[in-house]
Amino acid sequence: MRSVAERIADLAPWFHNLDLDGVATAPDHFLGDYPRHKWARFADAIPADLSGRTVLDIGCNAGFYALEMKRRGADRVVGVDHDPRYLAQAALAAEVTGLDIELRRASVYDVAALGERFDVVLFLGVLYHLRHPLLALDLIRAHVAADLLVCQSLLRGDAEAAPLADDYPFEHQDIFSAPGAPRMQFVERAFAGDPTNWWIPNPPCLEAMLRSAGFAVLARPEPEVFVCRVAEPGPMVEPPPAIRTGALP
Repeated sequence: MRSVAERIADLAPWFHNLDLDGVATAPDHFLGDYPRHKWARFADAIPADLSGRTVLDIGCNAGFYALEMKRRGADRVVGVDHDPRYLAQAALAAEVTGLDIELRRASVYDVAALGERFDVVLFLGVLYHLRHPLLALDLIRAHVAADLLVCQSLLRGDAEAAPLADDYPFEHQDIFSAPGAPRMQFVERAFAGDPTNWWIPNPPCLEAMLRSAGFAVLARPEPEVFVCRVAEPGPMVEPPPAIRTGALP
């Protein structure tokens, strides 16, 4: 039988550094012990006891957060990712830890096909990798978010929001260059060596996008993390067929 270390090596490289039977999956991660050190900064913003609740982890990667939700007693945890290698990593992590999580191959654009809502939806480290980020938030609100959404994104730019009017006349221009105005930077080629880093919002922009999609921001326990409650009904949207990239079983 192959050892855990050998099976981890077979699935390298890993983006989540997990401790699987004493073996670190990404000990030389450029962000350090990631995502454990990031989780420590916002773990208290999610209920410590998730008994009786269901959780959906969109873009689950190797399953670090999905496993943490199961450790908190969630009745059911579903992790989805479009990358089969990440799903294989998460399956190995679940096997070694003995934690029962369900894994499905799909993208955020496929969430309607899940056919159910979840008490807690995790959307961590995904938004800035999407060509259609607002559509993704709309789909989450319309189809899978029943109560809480925890959203994390790479953020750059002004941290404090500028006061905004509800509307502006056509000839008004100053707001577009005002400090703190909501902005999202488009990355045509690559950022940090990653060609899938498409959009990088500033904090006021991400918060405005969340409100626009029908979420109320409850807390920002970590600079990149927004904990939200389902609020106003979001738009009922469906992605065009060309956008659907996942494959639900």
